[in-house]
Amino acid sequence: MISRSALATAASAAVAAGGRVADLRRDGWGHGVLAVAQAVTLAGAERVRVDSPGVRDALALEGIPASLDDEPDIDSALLYGLPPHDGSGQRRPIMRLHGRVLSTKPLRPGDAVSYGYTFRTRRETTVALVTGGYAQGILRALGNRASVEIGGVLRPIVGRVAMDVCVVDLEGSPTDLGAEATYFGGAGPASSALAQWSAVTGLEASELVAVAGAHAERGWES
Repeated sequence: MISRSALATAASAAVAAGGRVADLRRDGWGHGVLAVAQAVTLAGAERVRVDSPGVRDALALEGIPASLDDEPDIDSALLYGLPPHDGSGQRRPIMRLHGRVLSTKPLRPGDAVSYGYTFRTRRETTVALVTGGYAQGILRALGNRASVEIGGVLRPIVGRVAMDVCVVDLEGSPTDLGAEATYFGGAGPASSALAQWSAVTGLEASELVAVAGAHAERGWES
């Protein structure tokens, strides 16, 4: 999900910080090239940098000047609401990656989950099968090392991340089928999860959002 209000606010802040050209390669870093182009030019950017002549020409039809070779000088981390490199402060995320609870299952001590049984329970618990896997940009390295926000609380991903689903330990708390599970972004405790994902995977936040944006189904929210 892409927040329209967060994108508008971030675009204004990025342009106000200086620069004339915004980097919209990789489909606006996974955020959607047209939406970002509209927001950043409305905020005062002169041009945007894109990947291909087709994208450049499509934006020209919208009245948005685009280039294949101008060097971007607008702060992309500000524009896309990414965590600061020095770890100082927290920006409002624009992208929120989320799934849904498909099912739940009670487990006894010693029960294992997911491929390879890399996780075994130490106590009775209930786990949830949640939509979202490495096909949607939730990297396999995050299994047993990252969390998902369900019901306003961070719950650990346990076992290996599968192609389209992962398993989350509910740690004794009930949840409804269909409940939303936020991997990163939003206004809750998962809002800063990208910084942890970067630490776990060794990838930059820019790479993580570009991958998720390219593979997950995109929607829009206020």
